Amino acid sequence: MAISIGIAKKDREQIGEQLSKLLADTYSLYLKTHSFHWNITGPQFNSLHTMFETQYNELWLAADEVAERIRTLDVFAPGSYSQFGKLTAIKEEAGVPDWKEMVGQLVEGHEIAAHTARQVIKVADDAGDEGTADIVTGRLKEHEKTAWMLRSLLK
Repeated sequence: MAISIGIAKKDREQIGEQLSKLLADTYSLYLKTHSFHWNITGPQFNSLHTMFETQYNELWLAADEVAERIRTLDVFAPGSYSQFGKLTAIKEEAGVPDWKEMVGQLVEGHEIAAHTARQVIKVADDAGDEGTADIVTGRLKEHEKTAWMLRSLLK
């Protein structure tokens, strides 16, 4: 059955491609945040353990929302580590850094995701896709706010 939602197939595919990058950033950031939640040590343990849990739960829900938007546009969502690894700009952490480095990496990750979100919004706006722009604007605000909160811990 043909899709008739007012967005051309070419535009839906381009938006889906950009959303796939945001999904990869979101999932990579989710995984990193969850790992840091498990492995945090030091004087900030309790507060960061709790904060990271809140953040990874939010990211998990966000990943689902982004993936479902990709499918709404009739584009297949990436769903493997290898696909995410090719699409994300967030660097993987193979070790267990100290708490300050964890926080710094998460700040960087949220800032990267904010940049990716801005690109998605631009592509969605150009195609008249208000639905995607709305979802991603919310994601942008969340990444900016989380980066600010984490950055505040390092001052």
